[in-house]
Amino acid sequence: MAESPYWRGINHLALVTADMDTTVRFYQGVLGMRLVATTMAGPMRHYFFEIGPGNTLAFFEWADAPRFEKPAGIPDRIGGQFDHLSFNVSDEEALLELRKRLLEADCEVTDVVDHGFIRSVYFSDNNGIALEASFWVTDGTGRAAAYGDPALFADPDPVSAVAELRSHGAVQSTPSTQLAGEWVETY
Repeated sequence: MAESPYWRGINHLALVTADMDTTVRFYQGVLGMRLVATTMAGPMRHYFFEIGPGNTLAFFEWADAPRFEKPAGIPDRIGGQFDHLSFNVSDEEALLELRKRLLEADCEVTDVVDHGFIRSVYFSDNNGIALEASFWVTDGTGRAAAYGDPALFADPDPVSAVAELRSHGAVQSTPSTQLAGEWVETY
């Protein structure tokens, strides 16, 4: 295979809202994520919020979009592909400041949860989307992978691809994929 791309975070994660105005008020007003672009995708508004240099969270406005509520990390009977989105913050102080900001805006938020290599708080946006904010206690990004480091690789029974990474430094096979449904160009 060709050399892996150098990923730089999330260019944008596209989500759906039925109310773009309230979404702007939550993401810009409550979370302080700067609105950096707006466009139309056919009849839909498409707005982008900065979450870091070159990284955005985007929303399509579907006027009749159903409200979807699912707590983070809890299986759902619908079986959706999306669980939650975690935003990266710099350190524990930033996490605690965000938690305080959410509470001051009358938004429910968990206490800090210690996952070992990250610490997090959980909350929901105005659309019912499960969100998390986290900081790295042990940052596994931006350096060579240490597949034997139990602080980062703690699964006691990892999938076979992890064993391949440990022994070969690469997975030995990759899956093919197909587009779901019929591709319709909207731009």
